Amino acid sequence: MNKVLLVGRLTKDPESKMTTSQVNFVNFTIAVDRRFKDSNGQRQADFINCVAWRQTASFISQYFHKGSRIGIVGSLQTRSYDGNDGQKRFVTEVLVDEAEFVESAGNKNSAPIPDVQQPAAGSVAASAPTAPLKPIDADYGDDAFGTGDGGTLPFEL
Repeated sequence: MNKVLLVGRLTKDPESKMTTSQVNFVNFTIAVDRRFKDSNGQRQADFINCVAWRQTASFISQYFHKGSRIGIVGSLQTRSYDGNDGQKRFVTEVLVDEAEFVESAGNKNSAPIPDVQQPAAGSVAASAPTAPLKPIDADYGDDAFGTGDGGTLPFEL
């Protein structure tokens, strides 16, 4: 499996380009903080090169700029090309499949706003009553979980 999930900040504005066959793509780099601080108490970052194509590229170039926090999902790819000096160069980058906002547009320093969708009126989730919890030693019957031991559970539901 080749799957990459990253959250970071764009190091510069995304570079939107077109292929010779008029396919839109964008190159950008994100700085991803490491989980731990170094001996000086500073948090180190990794700089990850990314490329997105078509609608994902349009979305990124339209809504993200230098310093924006972005969440991406994609896969790792390695490619090579011949440099101007004739030397073969290798590039490892994330091929972005999905991109998301990680913070609100109005406040760049705030915590992310969760995307909570309310159930539609009359939907099962909106109208279903919740069942009362049974005590920890309640008898769930022999056939409830197929245990044959009276069905008592060692945890609360």
